[in-house]
Amino acid sequence: MTERFTGNFTQQEPIPEEGIEAAVAVLRSGRLHRYNTAAGEVAEAALLEQEFAALTGAKYCLAVASGGYAMGCALRALQVRQGEPVLTNAFTLAPVPGAIAAVGAEPVFVETTEDLVIDFADLEAKALATGARLLMLSHMRGHLCDMDALMRLCDRLGVTVIEDCAHTMGAAWKGVASGRHGAVACYSMQTYKHVNSGEGGFLISDDADLMARAVLLSGSYMLYAKHAAAPPVEAFEAVRMVTPNVSGRMDNLRAAILRPQLKLLGERVARWEALYRTLEAGLQATPGLALVARAEGETFVGSSFQFRLPDWSPARIALFLQRCVARGVELKWFGAAEPVAFTSRYDHWRYAAAQILPQTDRILASLIDLRLPLTFTPGDCEVIARIIRAEALTVGQGPEPDAVDAPAIQ
Repeated sequence: MTERFTGNFTQQEPIPEEGIEAAVAVLRSGRLHRYNTAAGEVAEAALLEQEFAALTGAKYCLAVASGGYAMGCALRALQVRQGEPVLTNAFTLAPVPGAIAAVGAEPVFVETTEDLVIDFADLEAKALATGARLLMLSHMRGHLCDMDALMRLCDRLGVTVIEDCAHTMGAAWKGVASGRHGAVACYSMQTYKHVNSGEGGFLISDDADLMARAVLLSGSYMLYAKHAAAPPVEAFEAVRMVTPNVSGRMDNLRAAILRPQLKLLGERVARWEALYRTLEAGLQATPGLALVARAEGETFVGSSFQFRLPDWSPARIALFLQRCVARGVELKWFGAAEPVAFTSRYDHWRYAAAQILPQTDRILASLIDLRLPLTFTPGDCEVIARIIRAEALTVGQGPEPDAVDAPAIQ
């Protein structure tokens, strides 16, 4: 009998009971807005910021409505100019160039390597060619580049780094938490991320001036003293009357859901690594299938898994995906001609200028991606690996197929 996987690739774990109880308490109070507090009360949003700052070792933290808003807020706080070039990874997801374009700047895409991280040589060439002063560094799908080397390069080039840590909350480079290398870091708490409030975002930084602008941008009005992890009030004096309100605050309901989850982050990272390593072991040495190397200095969060099918034709890849889906394994393909659900690539984002990136094109043409929710077990990952391996052998070693439509996966 042909083995089939019956798990759900989009099913997350339930919110912890502590979070549900805290959320109900907020609902009963009616005080959902972060600045609507009773006498002597510290808002859930302010407590969440304080706790995430402590978790990451940052001086300051701001909770906002989404990861995309966090990136746009960071760009505005760094006083990005209309038409200014902003460097970013060619391998990323649409919210990253979307944040750049939404503030009126111009995304400049940098090539990716076979390890799915930013290409340093192309980064230097693009920085020098464009005069860009900002890099929105996307740790796409949780892959960290050599952050020490990256910061040395950017310091030499005079490029300020914004870290997009949507896929690396809980990760680290040589023991330093992801998000603690650049001037400011942005995180997401969207449902498929490492803590879940449906939507939500963080900014962290040690820069008081930058974070004062960010707090005002987020819609603090003149209530910034109610923040527990913001710069001192004197940092706001020079900017409070000239910084626009671009409201995107975190509310107390989502903060209440998130606070208990921060306590679970370390345990979740360990569980994700177990799932990732099980799948990796099951796919080792599969003919025609290339795994992505993980750097020695990287502590990663294995909430998704990527592999490549080098030199496979589009028709062969589409047939492989179709056969895997028929057996319950939902795979996404970054080489598909059209964007599908959450999966798209740089040449689909036509609000950015057309750019030629042959190295990235070659890598994305063969790149396969799947989610690993914590509702899976290592045993589930063993089944998934057996199915992927079997279909890779069947399709990879079979005759060249006719054109096949790739399945649409959420």
